[in-house]
Amino acid sequence: MGHIANDEALLKRTKRIAGQVAAIERALISGKDCATMLHLAAATRGAMNGLMDAIIEAHVHEHVARPDLTDSERASGAAELIAAIRRYSK
Repeated sequence: MGHIANDEALLKRTKRIAGQVAAIERALISGKDCATMLHLAAATRGAMNGLMDAIIEAHVHEHVARPDLTDSERASGAAELIAAIRRYSK
């Protein structure tokens, strides 16, 4: 998805997610309580869901809804999106 390669907002999101994953690792190593672990994992999952939402939106705009796409390009973009959502929802 080269059209979003240098998106500053998405890069910030991924850095935030990396920090959240690191916090989970530190919590595991230090033996934090279950409630803390649940909170950290839920926050990280929420952040990942937000990232996925933003990437899906960009994909739809660029590869499905753009007016100048051919029917074949539109079908290909939709198929890519469906495959990605199926993988993500497992």
